[in-house]
Amino acid sequence: MSKLGGGIGGASGTAAGPTAAAAAAAAQKQRALLQKADADVASLVDNFSALINIARVNDPPVRNSQEEFQMEMRASRMVHSADSLLKLVSELKRTAIFSGLASLSENVDRRIEVLNQQAEGTDRMLERIGQEAAASLKELEAHYYSSVVRTPL
Repeated sequence: MSKLGGGIGGASGTAAGPTAAAAAAAAQKQRALLQKADADVASLVDNFSALINIARVNDPPVRNSQEEFQMEMRASRMVHSADSLLKLVSELKRTAIFSGLASLSENVDRRIEVLNQQAEGTDRMLERIGQEAAASLKELEAHYYSSVVRTPL
């Protein structure tokens, strides 16, 4: 289970400042979660194996009551491990959702900045084209009104 590739907050490349600290914290959290998952799964398997081994029927009543107690303890530990795994899954989902939202928000902010820069560039270009068109129109009007060929119809 600890052989999972990228996962929650897997850091790639080099980063500086707060990003590097966040990536290191995310990697540490991922390792801790994977260790917890491994421990819980191992506990489930061990307790289930012990539960199956204890589940034989024996004649002496003392031994049966002792085995019954052991079975209850193993079953209780299995329930505890399963509950821990469910909480882990819930935390992983929550982390994935929130880290996804943060990443999405960053991408949206970057895209808004790029589009604003494009809009400013387009506005400057349209203003320049308008000024050139106005200058060309004035020049053409000057040529037209100063032209000798101009004849009213």
